[in-house]
Amino acid sequence: MTTDQEPERLRITVEPLRLSAVLEQERAPRTCAAIRTLLPYRAQLIQARWSGEAAWIPMGQQRLRIDYENHTSHPAPGELLLYAGELSEMEILVPYGATRFASRVGQLAGNHFATIVDGRAALAELGRLVLWEGAQAILLEMA
Repeated sequence: MTTDQEPERLRITVEPLRLSAVLEQERAPRTCAAIRTLLPYRAQLIQARWSGEAAWIPMGQQRLRIDYENHTSHPAPGELLLYAGELSEMEILVPYGATRFASRVGQLAGNHFATIVDGRAALAELGRLVLWEGAQAILLEMA
């Protein structure tokens, strides 16, 4: 939290879309701290293969060594998850519609660390971009 009690925000840019998410600091403090160490983070956002209406940022063999906190398999649209990579590779999941988080090994649970609050109406367009136009450059940074 900032000194004036405003929640910390994450800026998410997938041109031409600009979204803002509130960090879930109280519910996932270790995950939020780990995410901060990565920022600013530039990557490719691609359509999820097993999770339904979601995009993901594959992070390969990178690991942040955090346990489950505020974890779920059924995030709502705009609820960002970090999967630390126990059974599958580490990733950030960005749900834009109905999602059940999974991989080739089955259902997974990820730590809900941020919720999109500004630009929620653009989630459908985000989904269209990754589904019909392929991988999209994404930038995550503190607002």
